[in-house]
Amino acid sequence: MPSPVGHVLAGVSVVYAADLIGGRQSSPRFVALCAGLAAVPDADLLFRGTFFPAAHRTFTHSVTAVLMTFIVAMLVTGKVTRRNARLKPSRHTIPLVCAIAYATHLLLDWLGADSFPPYGIQMLWPWSDRWFISNLDVFRQTARRQFLTAPIIHQNLIAVAQEIAILLPIVAALWLIRVKAAARLAPEVTGRDHPPQ
Repeated sequence: MPSPVGHVLAGVSVVYAADLIGGRQSSPRFVALCAGLAAVPDADLLFRGTFFPAAHRTFTHSVTAVLMTFIVAMLVTGKVTRRNARLKPSRHTIPLVCAIAYATHLLLDWLGADSFPPYGIQMLWPWSDRWFISNLDVFRQTARRQFLTAPIIHQNLIAVAQEIAILLPIVAALWLIRVKAAARLAPEVTGRDHPPQ
């Protein structure tokens, strides 16, 4: 399964792609929020045996969690848009981008190698106990046990390097296109705001 580095890069790419589609530029705080949402499903590792008695990669790695992310984001942005009328057009966009950023975690884990049974993620929890994995092994297996030993550090460094090699060019390309699109849009916006003299 991919590391937090790969998940964060995937979350950032979702925001940059949404900015291109929507013709806007998200704030650094929103980019950071979506990066965090893309990595947060692995928080179930921190609470194993307490809040999440089931195995890792169940509830937090399901479409149910993606839907809950969308609902919470809708509630939060609904309160914000009531106070700030300028945000009305993005009322549904922001929750959708948050949910897609979260969903990238599921996609990367589904595409990743998994050496620990049960293999994959319980994507349809609680409606199904089935585990889903693509077996494409696009991303290497990372290790969390004994992670300070030399072999595990080596294994994780190789996995992170591969994630960066795959995902960073995508993020960089989206960022560059987004910046160029914003630069082209700026003169048009200022021209509309200020009539020629």
